[in-house]
Amino acid sequence: MEPFSTLPVRRVERDPAAAAPPRPRDGWPWALPAVAHLLAHGLDLGPLTVIVGQNGAGKSTLVEAVALAFGLSPEGGGTGARHTTRVSESPLHEELRIVRGPGSARWGYFLRAETMHGLLTYLENNPRPGEAAFHEASHGEAFLSLTADPSRFAKPGFFVFDEPEAGLSFPSQMLFAEQVVDMVEHGAQVLIATHSPVIAALQGATLLQVDESGLTQARWDELSLVDQYRRFLSDPEAYRTRIWQ
Repeated sequence: MEPFSTLPVRRVERDPAAAAPPRPRDGWPWALPAVAHLLAHGLDLGPLTVIVGQNGAGKSTLVEAVALAFGLSPEGGGTGARHTTRVSESPLHEELRIVRGPGSARWGYFLRAETMHGLLTYLENNPRPGEAAFHEASHGEAFLSLTADPSRFAKPGFFVFDEPEAGLSFPSQMLFAEQVVDMVEHGAQVLIATHSPVIAALQGATLLQVDESGLTQARWDELSLVDQYRRFLSDPEAYRTRIWQ
């Protein structure tokens, strides 16, 4: 990790000062293989990390916990933002420790699909001078307008995205991918959880697949979601027939 020693998050690991003995491991989220893997082995992060996996595998639980351990709000926003509609986050972050690079940026931002409406309302209620009303745009337009703001995103810091593709068409996903590349070039560190093969194809990304074995590093063409999309697009009817039989 020496080349990335100034990253805001060099490593995420179980905090040795966390409650001992540890919480029972037979319930959510502790029983998830990805969570057990993180607590047992920790996770080193580079400038750009993309986590993929099926619904319920734990990828959103992981990125949420890392964002909260860094000090971000569970419902999204920048460092210092606090707005709450309903507490639903797991207590996993309480057992994690962030290993920061010396002199690294403290700024960060968390965007997640399921809380975008509440975040945009919070931003409209606390507007910046000249900022447009986010709710007057579509979900995807508002999302890209927010992430295009260089004062928030094109600078050093730790940026976490949970399923950013939720409101984005294919061209918009491509545009978001370009924004992420620009962010990294400006010194940002980015962590993304996604179902999108487009976003998973980000140049230079470390890809982690969440499955029954925990967290496994993989190449783009080795990802299950890439294989599934390829087989569906090559013959949709045959693929549906195989799935439904």
